[in-house]
Amino acid sequence: MSTQSNMVKVAVVGGEGIGPEVTAQSRRVLDWFAAKRNVPMTLREAQYGLIPYLATGKVLPEDTAEAMDEADAILWGATGGPETTEVPAAARKAGSLLGLRSKYDLYANLRPIMASPALSASAPLKAEVLDGVDFVIIRELTSGIYFGEPRGIETLPDGQRRGFNTEQYTTNQIRRVARSAFELARTRRNKVCSVDKANVLETSVVWREEVIRLHKEEFSDVELTHLYVDNAAMQIVREPRQFDVMVTGNIFGDILSDCAAMASGSLGMLPSASLGPVDRFGRRKALYEPVHGSAPDIAGKGIANPLGSILSVAMLLRLTLNRPEDADLLEQAVQTALASGARTADIAEAGAKKLSTVQMGDAVLSALDKIWAKEHA
Repeated sequence: MSTQSNMVKVAVVGGEGIGPEVTAQSRRVLDWFAAKRNVPMTLREAQYGLIPYLATGKVLPEDTAEAMDEADAILWGATGGPETTEVPAAARKAGSLLGLRSKYDLYANLRPIMASPALSASAPLKAEVLDGVDFVIIRELTSGIYFGEPRGIETLPDGQRRGFNTEQYTTNQIRRVARSAFELARTRRNKVCSVDKANVLETSVVWREEVIRLHKEEFSDVELTHLYVDNAAMQIVREPRQFDVMVTGNIFGDILSDCAAMASGSLGMLPSASLGPVDRFGRRKALYEPVHGSAPDIAGKGIANPLGSILSVAMLLRLTLNRPEDADLLEQAVQTALASGARTADIAEAGAKKLSTVQMGDAVLSALDKIWAKEHA
């Protein structure tokens, strides 16, 4: 990568399944912003998954690890799929996405949920339910049951097998992700909803108490409410417009954000940003990725929706590159493309023309060109 100090370094890692297909469209968008808007960034592509494993014995080879280590931001595609059966479990675990989250301490996962009026006819929820929906789920990403110890599978004396995992949170782990939620809410509608299961789980009792304590000490100007996770799932479907910023633990955030995808029309529409702590220079490591998985059933068919990945680029522009105007421009281009009728199969109304992955990328780039030309006429 370039050593120019003013250049933001971005590692582009397509990964597996549909990951390389959708990330290729995001790369085209990044190239557009570098060429047309002089965005100061250098890009380095790297491989992850089965292909490098067959060549090196590692799903995360040394050159990919190096690219991500030196990057300010990582644009990630997807991981997983049938090909994982060709990779031993130990090798898969050694290069897992969970491991990367832990390595870079990417503790705050932001998942914006915004309903597009253009998709009201194809969205699973009614148009009147989706009107005005615009909220963000902040999921704690490096603790909780996905990382807790002890964990494992054992055989009991009577021959039964038992699987066990540990859900745990400390004061600092809770407070730092809650602080992210309160700070974000101050830039939006000043409302935070904290989601837990404090009526059953001791972990959630501590979660709620620490969120309340932090709110009282530092963020009393922000409106704070609480929901149990089961009620939160229902409310996301019943009245999603009530939310501004929702903060919750790792497993609850994983589930609720997929549920909330129905307010965006499709899981393929959802971007995300995973953020690490701010260092002494004011920088923070970040990984940007669509929420969807590797979708092996459609991988290689060229029909995946790239908008979740493209909108992840908008988050990269806003949060790492500190270029909110460019982020707004890209989000406007996506909405313009959708309003013009651009649809991949997952968001197409009955009888609508279905675009390929590349054609949807074309539609977004065409919208960017038109907006750009109009601004510079």
